[in-house]
Amino acid sequence: MKTCLALMRSMLGSFAALAAGLLLASAAVAAPEFFVLDNGVGRGSWTPEQQAKTLKDLGYDGIGYNYTKPADLAAWQKAFKGQGLKIYSLYVYTFIDKPVHYDPAFKEAIKMLKGSDTVIWMTLRETAVKGDHDAEAVKLVQEVADLAQQSGVRVALYGHAGFYVATANDAVRIVKKVERPNVGASINLCHEFITKNGDRLEETLKTAAPYLTLVTINGVDVKNKKYLLRLDEGDFDVAGWIRKLQAAGYKGPVGLQCFSVKGDVTENLKADIAAWRRISSQLNQP
Repeated sequence: MKTCLALMRSMLGSFAALAAGLLLASAAVAAPEFFVLDNGVGRGSWTPEQQAKTLKDLGYDGIGYNYTKPADLAAWQKAFKGQGLKIYSLYVYTFIDKPVHYDPAFKEAIKMLKGSDTVIWMTLRETAVKGDHDAEAVKLVQEVADLAQQSGVRVALYGHAGFYVATANDAVRIVKKVERPNVGASINLCHEFITKNGDRLEETLKTAAPYLTLVTINGVDVKNKKYLLRLDEGDFDVAGWIRKLQAAGYKGPVGLQCFSVKGDVTENLKADIAAWRRISSQLNQP
């Protein structure tokens, strides 16, 4: 009898341990999908095939491209599909105050995105005359959003220092006025620091969280005001920032901004993915 009771207690203990393990596993936060902007993958010098193979070999999930023309998009799509990787975003310039708001061929590119999860990363460039141009901006975003809707894709407004939409808060302001379900905002870490909003990131996140579609990160040296570094450089707590994004409900991918980062492209990509793996391993730490 005692042996049976001991066996039952042992089994119950094992079940309890298993249940606790499963509970912890279910509570664990998975690392976001991680892609790199093409400015860090040999833009203009590497072929799409070289870009796709390198990112596949190193362990990235995909890339974000700057729009150029539909023929280039077709080549990018073919190369990345061949490696089983995603094109997460297609970044495009738009101009509020010019007669031609964006490249007319971009409409064809939007059609080519049908069936993909590629996000149109839309900038609203600076205007010649300063002031409130929200009405014109809203109309332009609605136009692109409606074209995107026909292809079943989303639009995210990209805050870029010096542009009309320069920050995440600018993006959210326009998104609210646009009133299109396929339009969201993004938080771009370097541009928040460049526009002197780096010390208000938590406040910005609280405002932007319901609208967030994409985010970008990079290394940041806050002390020395160097806001565009390789991911393994700087003193900013990137892992802590990703934890805050996830705690706010963000479940989308994370893009790596590489603009103006010096050094060998391949070596930088190796260092960046190693840094991302370290960051990912810290996401479930308090």
